[in-house]
Amino acid sequence: MSHWVLHVDLDQFTAAVELLRNPDLRGKPVVVGGDGDPAKRGVVSTASYEAREVGVHSGMPLRTAARRCPDCVFLPVDADACDAVSAEVMAVLRDTGCPVEVLGWDEAFVGVETADPEAFARNLAAEVKAATALDCSIGIGENKLQAKIATGFGKPAGVFRLTSGTWYDVLGDRPPDAIWGIGAKTAAKLAALGITTVRELAAADPDRLAGELGPTTGPWLVLIGRGRGDTEVDPTPYAARTHGREVTYQQDVRDWTLVEAEVARLARQVAAEVAETGRPVARVVVKVRYAPFDTVTHGVALAGDVAEAARTALAWFTPGRPVRLLGVRAEFADAGD
Repeated sequence: MSHWVLHVDLDQFTAAVELLRNPDLRGKPVVVGGDGDPAKRGVVSTASYEAREVGVHSGMPLRTAARRCPDCVFLPVDADACDAVSAEVMAVLRDTGCPVEVLGWDEAFVGVETADPEAFARNLAAEVKAATALDCSIGIGENKLQAKIATGFGKPAGVFRLTSGTWYDVLGDRPPDAIWGIGAKTAAKLAALGITTVRELAAADPDRLAGELGPTTGPWLVLIGRGRGDTEVDPTPYAARTHGREVTYQQDVRDWTLVEAEVARLARQVAAEVAETGRPVARVVVKVRYAPFDTVTHGVALAGDVAEAARTALAWFTPGRPVRLLGVRAEFADAGD
């Protein structure tokens, strides 16, 4: 018996939820995002595999998705339906008696003790399918990092194992952003240092990267480049670290007085919602996305109330530029502990 971490990831989740409710959509390109209207501003939450085949992907503007796939069926995100289906899936995972660490609607880590993790994973996927009619992909690793990355190699509806022994065979020649936690910006910084593969990152001098990228970030990047990661699956119920509201405007807001009024409105809404949680707020952050996509955030420590802090944060922004999105976020003092 050995300890393994499984990463369970529901395939095309929000789209799959809609297919459950509308079987006639099976086999068609389906895009879920925003309020389901591609003529309005919004981004793709999930694209079905049929939509992905024509270049539609998560995070893409709905208007772009509509141009790439005029025949796509566009639907809004139904949060209540997704909550309900996700709860069913997580109940199946917990019924194994293993610790389950929920990451979101559609994914979770499961810590298992078994001599045959592939068999365990296949049985678990079959149980999810039987209970919910949903497919899932499962990554197997010696730690969370390996399991999370492995899932991508198992999609769709498959199982894949990635270990320290196979790490370089699978990832060694791939770019660093093949690793969970490394994005395009960090990959670009590494490339500027001559590090263009996972193998090169693993062999890098931690002290050098500490000097170039920071005393914490630099050595951490070398560790994940070597496939190191957390092995403990924490079943503690998730508690959000922040709570916020944001809105994307169909027409750019050019009057700064309206911007101030909208930030005040969002702040009041956030204040009322966080008050219901009973959790103390430490900081308030205001987010402004200028047209077309220049996003700026400023935050201040909470001294009075949320609305007052939002006004203070907004004063750091440059008025006069057209605004397409506004957001207000409260950060909890207890950080979810």
